[in-house]
Amino acid sequence: MEIERINETTIKFYITYIDIERRGFEKEEIWYNRERGEELFFEMMNEVNDEDSFELNGPLWVQVHALEKGLEVIVTRGQVNDGNVRLDIPVGDDKGDASVDNNIVDMLDQQFTSEKVNNLNKDQSLSVVIGFREFEDVISLSHRFTEHIETSLYHFENSYFVFVTLDETYSDEAQDNMLSRMLEYGYESDVSIHRIQEYGKSIIKIEALDVLREQFSL
Repeated sequence: MEIERINETTIKFYITYIDIERRGFEKEEIWYNRERGEELFFEMMNEVNDEDSFELNGPLWVQVHALEKGLEVIVTRGQVNDGNVRLDIPVGDDKGDASVDNNIVDMLDQQFTSEKVNNLNKDQSLSVVIGFREFEDVISLSHRFTEHIETSLYHFENSYFVFVTLDETYSDEAQDNMLSRMLEYGYESDVSIHRIQEYGKSIIKIEALDVLREQFSL
């Protein structure tokens, strides 16, 4: 899970669906099972508190975004002054100060309910960032995995990363199968593709595995 401190009262964190499953939660149940959704949220908040000393106290404003491969959650802690709650929300909200009297569970449930409807209308594509300790491992993958899929190659913090997209033409079972084969040569990265694209170096933007297979022999 990636954690970013926005300011003194706001924290943003990002968690992949695969990381969610590793924690013992299923992707579907966090949208449909309120108790499990709350359990996941508070588990993440405890981790945020441990790593960034962001205490879970007082009124909170929670915004949940369902992204292609995970969840982005922004949490702002309200400042109580003479019984009034002030929220400084740095995400382009034009509402200004807000009086918050709902508890956090209600806010979280409201966010999950609205996001799950949007999520159901999305194509069931799968995007994954796979990390490699050696460039030779990427080359080996390109020769062992010959299916034509969308791939991009990046270099970031002394490691190589391949961003893979398996579109909706593949069934969930086929996607899992293909991902398992690719992970024989690398590992699923906790670093988001957004961070890699912003701070890393793009080496091959499209059809990366096809290009590597043509240019490098085993």
